[in-house]
Amino acid sequence: MSFPLSYCPNGEQILNRLRQLYEQCSQQIVLAKMNTPSRALEDFAANNPAGFCQYPDIQQRADFWDAYARERINIHDDSISTAYLSEMDQGLYGGLLGGEVRFLCDTTTGWISSMVPPVLSDWSQFENLSFSAEHEWFRRYLKQLQTFVEKSAGKFGISHFILINGLNFVFELIGATQTYMDLDERPEMIHKAIDLAHNINLHVQRTFFEMVPLLSGGTCSNFAQWLPGKIISESVDPFHMTSVDYFEKWGREPVEKIFAQFDGGVTHIHANGRHLLKAASTLKGLKAIYLGDDTGFAPAFEVLPDLKAQVNDTPVVCSVSFPDFHRALTQHQLTGGVFYNVTDVPDVDTANKCMDLLRNYRP
Repeated sequence: MSFPLSYCPNGEQILNRLRQLYEQCSQQIVLAKMNTPSRALEDFAANNPAGFCQYPDIQQRADFWDAYARERINIHDDSISTAYLSEMDQGLYGGLLGGEVRFLCDTTTGWISSMVPPVLSDWSQFENLSFSAEHEWFRRYLKQLQTFVEKSAGKFGISHFILINGLNFVFELIGATQTYMDLDERPEMIHKAIDLAHNINLHVQRTFFEMVPLLSGGTCSNFAQWLPGKIISESVDPFHMTSVDYFEKWGREPVEKIFAQFDGGVTHIHANGRHLLKAASTLKGLKAIYLGDDTGFAPAFEVLPDLKAQVNDTPVVCSVSFPDFHRALTQHQLTGGVFYNVTDVPDVDTANKCMDLLRNYRP
């Protein structure tokens, strides 16, 4: 039987390698996605000015992902071509409660992402909040899922997309500064908001899995590629600015609670949150961590052995430029148990030659 996605002709071999990383947590395997120049991204940049923009045409967004995925057919790496619902990335959750959804176009990624300014003026308005599946933003969400499912069918996957849960959700209600203050001054309201967040996120994510078919029994992922089961994508971003103690008090329980409703989840840690790595890696149900890079901090690739040691056998994903990756590959210096997102690969032929070396690599 052929692999169900025509844009991933080597799909079965790719899933076998991904299973070794995410099911067996093998530290003896190294995987990679090769990012070569993209005509789809060039066309997107030419036709969409960077910066704030309007809510986009969803059919055009589906067409973009189709074009982006189609041109990767001849790259024989460890990636699964997927579309990402960036338009619903953050703004959906606040929008469902009456927030003003704003959109931002990023021409380097092809994303049009969303956010909201604080929904509430003060906590007195909280009791008026409620979720409705009839809300305009939920109908838009359903339409986008349907459009993407129809466009991707038999060709490419649809990635899970980020939850806005826990303190991330409270940020959308009252802003970050007030949230941090109210952890001490109004903890009872923070708890109420976290409970509301759980219920809304659970409905949003269950709807995703009702409408988006699993791929060979697993979930497509924009950074992890594919993981077995129904896997969600969480965020612990608010705790990058706090101590580990605050994460343990306010962050662990909401994440583990919603992971338990599915088959687990993944998360990401920005460079300014690396002090959370050891604690975050022990989240029950965690399947992988993406290690982000930020200005003012050493790139994750440069300190990868130290970072990997903090998470034990938890699989990690990190980005690295092609020259640095190729140098480490040929000098046998790559860390195992890692998925590498390789940027600035000059062309398809170079990508495939590099992958030929990588498939036989053992740390």
